Amino acid sequence: MINTADFYAMLKEKGVDFFTGVPDSLLKDFCAYVKDNTPENKNIVAANEGNALALAAGYHLATGKAALVYMQNSGLGNIVNPLASLTDRLVYSIPALLLIGWRGEPGKKDEPQHVKQGKITLELLETLGIKYDVIGEETTFEVLKEVFLKAYQHMMENKEPYAFVIQKGAFQAYKLKSEVKTSFELSREEAIKLVVSVMEKDAVVVSTTGMASRELFELREALGDSHERDFLTVGSMGHSSQIALGISVARPEKTVYCLDGDGAFLMHMGAGAVVAAHAGDNYRHIIINNGAHDSVGGQPTLGFDIDVPAIAKASGYREVYSASGREEVMNCIQKMQKCKGPALLEIKVNKGARKDLGRPTTTPVENKTKFMEFLGK
Repeated sequence: MINTADFYAMLKEKGVDFFTGVPDSLLKDFCAYVKDNTPENKNIVAANEGNALALAAGYHLATGKAALVYMQNSGLGNIVNPLASLTDRLVYSIPALLLIGWRGEPGKKDEPQHVKQGKITLELLETLGIKYDVIGEETTFEVLKEVFLKAYQHMMENKEPYAFVIQKGAFQAYKLKSEVKTSFELSREEAIKLVVSVMEKDAVVVSTTGMASRELFELREALGDSHERDFLTVGSMGHSSQIALGISVARPEKTVYCLDGDGAFLMHMGAGAVVAAHAGDNYRHIIINNGAHDSVGGQPTLGFDIDVPAIAKASGYREVYSASGREEVMNCIQKMQKCKGPALLEIKVNKGARKDLGRPTTTPVENKTKFMEFLGK
């Protein structure tokens, strides 16, 4: 197991002093340490992993140094294009150290959305021609130091990225000290309960990946409701709004709610402009903003630093609202239901979730099948 402080010191000693990426639960201890010990302008939580690699490339162009890019292995999907068309030796030949959390590692139990990505993680790196080492719970600091020096020499001499694939339990625990404190009235789960409590009977819901979908599933269970009206997007971060848009266009008689998160909204913000241009009167976009990547360690997003309603309005949404208190949220939802969409409501909430929060007991395919049957009625 690796002491995060020792790893960080080793990186800094070699001049790796710029960090960027999208947080991951397997890297949360490392990301927390970096957050607490690095100037803000040297640790940038990017909108998506491709953006992070571009940031790292820009830093190298300006300094000659290699930056570190952290991500979950699902983020390899976002980073393939700049890896192949920006940093590759056949193009600009730019070094970067990739720190990749290996969710869905073969032989280890994980969530359905991680299984395929886990199987192809190493193959994908090999296809891209990126050399890598696997770092796990058994890796000692002495071994890591040797591996890192080899990796650093390779990426700087060959001017290309090098990857460390991180297994579960590789880093010693470290708790984030510089957490942003909020005092909103609602949690995300309470906000979801409010929305569901006044939702039209035949409305459908597309919920974003992470805890929002888990909380929606458990809420339906607690209410004794069926799950057929909900599409739980357990992966594909940032794409729920487009899934909802496809349904909205195909079924204009159905009211469609997209329960989104601030991190997901930021990851593919251009999707909002497409929603505004093509969604019908039936589209209701709800951004539950807690200013954090909550399900992977609570690292901050820019959710509280941007004006979500102003962005939505400028993108072309017909009606936009923002609320945080219970009564204010209820009033905004009722206004939303009476207006013509596409409409957007931002609900500001505190981060965090119940410790006993479960996971959907149905498979993604079962969820899809029931949802399609409901739409077909």
